[in-house]
Amino acid sequence: MMYCRGVRGATTADANTPEAILEATRQLLALMIRQNGIAPEDIAAAFFSTSPDLNAEFPALAARQLGWMSVAMLCSHELDVPQSLQRCIRVLILWNTTKKADEIVHVYIKGAEKLRPDLSSLPPVDWQELEEWIAAHLNQEAQPSGREQGSSGGGVSPNLGGADGIRGPSCAK
Repeated sequence: MMYCRGVRGATTADANTPEAILEATRQLLALMIRQNGIAPEDIAAAFFSTSPDLNAEFPALAARQLGWMSVAMLCSHELDVPQSLQRCIRVLILWNTTKKADEIVHVYIKGAEKLRPDLSSLPPVDWQELEEWIAAHLNQEAQPSGREQGSSGGGVSPNLGGADGIRGPSCAK
C-alpha cells in the first residue's frame, strides 16, 4: 500500500550567497534521495525554509537543478527564535512510498544534527563522491528567476510556475 510520508532534513550554508545556499541544499537533497530511494515522480510536494539570515537564493532551485521539474515546492523563512541555528536550511518532502514511517531516513548534516540528535545517525559521508553524484544529476538549465544566465545567451528561461519563483526549460516561451 502506498502512503504519503514526510521526510525531514536540515543543513547549514557556509554563507548567505546563492552558491552556498544551493550547494548546501543539493548536498542535503542528494543524501535524502540516496538514503531513501526517492524518485521525483513520487514526490507530492517539498517545503523549504531558511533561517532569516539566508535570503540570497531560493533553496527550491537546488531541487530543480536535481531534476525536480514537476514537483510542487514552497520556500519560506523560519521564525526568528533567539539562539536558533543560523544559516540553516530545512526541508520537508511529502513522498508517496510503500515504506513504513519508521523506515524513513531523516537527514541532518553540517551542524544541523543538534536540531534532532535522535534522527542524526547517518554513516560517514564521502563528500567528494556525493559531489560527483550531484554533478552527474545536475540540470544546468534550472536557473534563478530574473537573473542573467551568463554567457549562454542571457535572458530568463520560461517560467515553470509555482510559488517558488524558479524558472526552467520545460515550458515554451
